[in-house]
Amino acid sequence: MKKSLSSASRNLRTLLKLATFSVAMFGFGYALIPLYPVVCVALGINQTGVDDRPVNTQVDTSRVVTVEFDTNLHNMAWKFKPLEGHLSVHPGQLAQVMFEVVNMRGVSVTGQAIPSYGPPLAAQYFHKLECFCFNKQTLAPGETRQMPVVFVVDPALPKEIATITLSYTFFEVEGNRRAESNAGYVGKVKGGV
Repeated sequence: MKKSLSSASRNLRTLLKLATFSVAMFGFGYALIPLYPVVCVALGINQTGVDDRPVNTQVDTSRVVTVEFDTNLHNMAWKFKPLEGHLSVHPGQLAQVMFEVVNMRGVSVTGQAIPSYGPPLAAQYFHKLECFCFNKQTLAPGETRQMPVVFVVDPALPKEIATITLSYTFFEVEGNRRAESNAGYVGKVKGGV
């Protein structure tokens, strides 16, 4: 009976040690959250703070480039214009401009915008991240749409270029007129004319 009592007391001591260890580990994990920044500051590692905000080192704040926007239509019954005539940007700075297009025709029309640059050398330093010119644009009759262009002027742009003109020309995509005339022909056949 003496052996079973000592075995029970050993089990109880082991249980108490495990319970104490579990409570201590939980307390350590809980205390680690507020202690982590203090330890990092003391050791000089992984310091975070308001002054450590990321800075875009690609932006050349010593220069300003004026980007002018021009719009043209090639035999299309649309209205097309930039909402801002020009923007002043620092090379490397992310910028956005909005364009507005209106379909003045009574049928859906698909168009494609083709960009051009002045001076032509500027094209290799003008990087569009988002542009309506990447895709064909189909507008319903009378539809108005605002479309963004998000761009960055490369900091490697030669210093003598202070102004870039971005010009878009919208062309009607082939097949619109054929589809329109086919729709009229089908209407005439169905109407018995």
